[in-house]
Amino acid sequence: MTRNLLLKPVLGLVGLAIMVLGLNIGLGGIPTLGWQSSDPFLTITNEGAYHVQDSHIRFIGGVWFCVGALFFLGAVRTDSLGTTLIALCFAIACAGLFRFSGLDGGVVFSAKILPSLLLEVIGFPLLALWLLRTTKSV
Repeated sequence: MTRNLLLKPVLGLVGLAIMVLGLNIGLGGIPTLGWQSSDPFLTITNEGAYHVQDSHIRFIGGVWFCVGALFFLGAVRTDSLGTTLIALCFAIACAGLFRFSGLDGGVVFSAKILPSLLLEVIGFPLLALWLLRTTKSV
């Protein structure tokens, strides 16, 4: 029973965190709004191509915001959204594995990426198992 009581606030916090990350990218585009890092990291050499890619990144940020909103809503409607949240947990874990497709493997294991990677490939599958054990919709 305690598991159920803890699950709802965890889902709410996970949802809020993901929504903040989605807003950072969705509203800030490629350079972001700087909520995670304010260090400049890009120089635009082709403005037309940049605006196209920036639009795509803003879309992805919007998708991420919506994923967070589903987790947040799942804190209230856990039983009816359980299956959806479990699927999202595994989608996030799978997406985390795409970090390994970068050419600089040292970055993946750096202090700036490793916490996110661990949450993605370990934390979210554990959250999926927690949801599986506590929801009736699965």
